[in-house]
Amino acid sequence: MSLEIKVPAVGESITEVTLAQWLKQDGDYVEMDENIAELESDKATFELPAEKAGILKIIAQEGDTLEIGAVVCTIEEGDAPADNTAKKDDAPESKEEKATAPKEDAESTDSYAAGTASPAAAKILREKGIDPATIKGTGKDGRITKEDAEKAQVSASATPKAEAKVEAKPATAPVAPAVAGTRNERREKMTSLRKTIAKRLVSVKNETAMLTTFNEVNMQPIMDLRAKYKDIFKEKHGVGLGFMSFFTKAVTTALKEWPAVNARIEETEIVYSDFCDISIAVSAPKGLVVPVIRNAESMSLYQIEKEIVTLAGKARDNKLTIEEMTGGTFTITNGGVFGSMMSTPIINAPQSAILGMHNIVQRPVAENGQVVIRPMMYIALSYDHRIIDGRESVSFLVRVKQLLEDPARLLLEV
Repeated sequence: MSLEIKVPAVGESITEVTLAQWLKQDGDYVEMDENIAELESDKATFELPAEKAGILKIIAQEGDTLEIGAVVCTIEEGDAPADNTAKKDDAPESKEEKATAPKEDAESTDSYAAGTASPAAAKILREKGIDPATIKGTGKDGRITKEDAEKAQVSASATPKAEAKVEAKPATAPVAPAVAGTRNERREKMTSLRKTIAKRLVSVKNETAMLTTFNEVNMQPIMDLRAKYKDIFKEKHGVGLGFMSFFTKAVTTALKEWPAVNARIEETEIVYSDFCDISIAVSAPKGLVVPVIRNAESMSLYQIEKEIVTLAGKARDNKLTIEEMTGGTFTITNGGVFGSMMSTPIINAPQSAILGMHNIVQRPVAENGQVVIRPMMYIALSYDHRIIDGRESVSFLVRVKQLLEDPARLLLEV
């Protein structure tokens, strides 16, 4: 008796997922609760476990978009691999099968099972006699998908006609001039995450009255403080003292004073939050993600640093849950780690504002009538003018600057 494995419900707003990768091959024996595939939604990547032990029969292919509840595979009744091997060894081969199985067919089967093509794609290529080595796969790590095989089948069947047409053309046909250097192209299907990012960014630009205001921060006080206490801080708390914790504390303090920056619009109402759930933009292998630090306003510097390390690690390993990436009230993004001097970050909807950090550059500034060199950082606040006025946005950013240039205020809350 077989058991159908279906796409589970992973969130209220998620209606479809993409089959990112099979962790097991068709025909493999799997244990109960063993992860057999990776599914990717527009918010996170999660693993699909086997609901019982048995033989895996793959139905959906890598790259397929599946609706919630769609059948991904089935698990048939079967024994462990050792028993399967014994049964195969004991099963006698008929004389007719030996006589009708040419040696070249066996060699061909081995070449198609080399792991470069999905089971469905390998079957199509084998039936049409197409060498997998001649196909450029669009799946993960260059794997040949069913769609690749079907396209190759069409082009292969059309080849004789194309050759006939070429032979019929006169010998005086113009020849394209040679171009120096390589001109290769490759196509990749957009992941669900990337499609969602693109859709949301365009939506924000079209549906909000977004403006950006700028300021600059003298980072010398924070750099001096870090240099003085970083070793003691790490020895005591087991985590490094970075800039992000200072910015997070400064932001949460300023948000209390200017609550509209921490609010959002829902239909015809403005929703004000008395807590600060700070989304931290992190560059992950599959795209930009924004895990959330809950109630950051009540956390100390070391607690914030520990939470950032934990969330960033999960982001790099694609282990973030949907709950860890939803519900933020304000976002901080640090383009400075990539060398950005200035930018206009896009609001992370449905939030109403986002703070952009940038690189620290030694620049001449005036202090007490004297020109001095200081490590300066440009900061940018993009905000939705429908809910946040110019006075509030500028005052918020000035308050963040004030707290960063005098970090003792962060501890004394003045």
